[in-house]
Amino acid sequence: MSETIQIKQTLPIRARPDVLYRLALEPGRRVKWDRNYVSAAYEGEGRLTNNALVNFKLARNLLGLKFQAKYGQLQAPLRGGWESVAPFGPIEKMTQGWSFKAMPGGTEVTLTLNARLRYKWARPQLERILNNMVVSTLLGLQKQVDVAGAQLMEDVGREVAEKQRAEEKAAKAAARASKRKK
Repeated sequence: MSETIQIKQTLPIRARPDVLYRLALEPGRRVKWDRNYVSAAYEGEGRLTNNALVNFKLARNLLGLKFQAKYGQLQAPLRGGWESVAPFGPIEKMTQGWSFKAMPGGTEVTLTLNARLRYKWARPQLERILNNMVVSTLLGLQKQVDVAGAQLMEDVGREVAEKQRAEEKAAKAAARASKRKK
């Protein structure tokens, strides 16, 4: 019998489900914020649909393994995921599933990872590595959303400050002009 690892973590994130769905499942977007992946790209001219194939390469701390996965159970913006199509490294099959449940102030995000191992002796190390991967992925997603929100707040603050400076400058110019008339 093969060893199976099942990990499920949930985290509330301050963003809409549709935004999180795209960040988590679009390979091009995912690789930009998730440090666990070095690369992720569709096989050929792909897009986010059921049965789309994606080539992933994990970071060096995850052994730098390459694998191909097939997307499935996509139901935007509620859930989606993928499963590996062939064994890679010590893993026979790996699946990753996301669910996005709207709640006041954001979304409850659940990430589930299942891995069927080829070697029983690898379980303790792989369980620790995969658990860290799930936690860091969720925290990375939260950080990505917070960075975007922080950038938006910074941009709005800068615009308000520039508008205030322009208004102050116009008021001073008007005051000088009225003094000259007197």
